[in-house]
Amino acid sequence: MKHNWQQAFEQMLASEGGFSDDERDDGNKLPDGRKGSTMLGVTQYNWEAHVGHQVTHDDMRKLTAVDVEPLYKKKYWDVVQGDKLPNGIDYLVFDMGVNAGPGRSIKLLQAAVGTTPDGGLGPVTLAAVWAADPVVLIEKFSQEKEAFYRSLEKFTVYGEGWLNRVAAVKQKASSMVA
Repeated sequence: MKHNWQQAFEQMLASEGGFSDDERDDGNKLPDGRKGSTMLGVTQYNWEAHVGHQVTHDDMRKLTAVDVEPLYKKKYWDVVQGDKLPNGIDYLVFDMGVNAGPGRSIKLLQAAVGTTPDGGLGPVTLAAVWAADPVVLIEKFSQEKEAFYRSLEKFTVYGEGWLNRVAAVKQKASSMVA
């Protein structure tokens, strides 16, 4: 089918920003007790798993888009089957997969199209996605995202940023439909 990967990747990176070691962010807590960090949206935990060894905050600060692209492609885009989704929907589901996990993103997509939200993107969900009006689906998915974010304990800390991202991604996804 089509391949919208590069555009979706670049848009997602624009939302993720640069280096962060905000201790309020659960993504910046490593299981072994070390203080973690995030660069270009990649947590230190995920980067260490990707490269197979521990890294420092300085290592994280030096990451570039070229460095992290293979991780995002494999761990997020391919898992949400971005190449099998319609234009705009691919970016929407990928971006949420990065922010809250691919399984959560797929469940929100399933809720938006009325299939069983089991986190597995199979033929029933794909058929429902392709049968849906993409503009309506983008709206429903964005509503599901907002409800999910509002349900989180850390909404009081990060809610404004999350809702800004919902709006920005919704707008960009809508422009990709045409």
